[in-house]
Amino acid sequence: MIPATDRQGFAVRSRLFIRWTSRLLFIAGGLAVSYVALILLYARLYQRTAGNELEAQIHAEVLHTAVPSSTAIKEGDVLGRIEIPRIGVSVAVLQGTTSQTLRLGVGHIEGTALPGQPGNIGIAGHRDTYFRDLKDIRRNDEILLQTAIGIDRYEVDWLQITAPSDGAILSSSTGSALTLVTCYPFHYIGSAPERYVVHAHRL
Repeated sequence: MIPATDRQGFAVRSRLFIRWTSRLLFIAGGLAVSYVALILLYARLYQRTAGNELEAQIHAEVLHTAVPSSTAIKEGDVLGRIEIPRIGVSVAVLQGTTSQTLRLGVGHIEGTALPGQPGNIGIAGHRDTYFRDLKDIRRNDEILLQTAIGIDRYEVDWLQITAPSDGAILSSSTGSALTLVTCYPFHYIGSAPERYVVHAHRL
C-alpha cells in the first residue's frame, strides 16, 4: 500500500505538471498565432508596396520614360495585378513561385508567357490565401490582368481538377490564354494531393 503522504505528494506534482504544461501550451499557441498574424500583416503591407510599384511602372509607360531593362526579370519582381471582380480577388502578380514569393502575392510560372505577352500565361497562388476564392469562380467570369502597358481582359472557359504532374495544362498556346493554378481540395489539411486549374481566353 502506498503511504498517504506519497499519494498526496504525487497528486501535488501531477497538478503542478498539468498547470505548467497548460501554461506552456498557451504561450506556444499565442506565439504561433502572433507569428501568423505578423506574416499576414507583412503580406498586406507588401500588397500596397507592390501596387505603388505597378502605378509607377504605368506612369513611366504613359510618359514614355520607361526604358527596357537590360537585366532579366528576377524572382519577386512585380509584373502586374490580377483581378476577378465577381469573387473579389485583387492581388499583385510577382515573378516566380518560391515559398517567399507566394507568401507575398501570386506568382508567374517560369516557362509560360509573361503577363502582357501573347501565349499561355501561368499564374500560381496558395489556396489558403490569395487564391482562396477561386473555389467560387465560374465559367464566363471576367478576369482582368493589369500590367504597365495596359489591362488585358479574359473570360473563364473551363475549370479542371488534375494531378500536380499534369504539365499539359500549361502548354503553350497560339492564342492568348491565362491559366490559374492552386492546390486542391481547398479545405484539405496538409499538402494537398491535386491541383485546381482555371483556364481563360483573352477577349
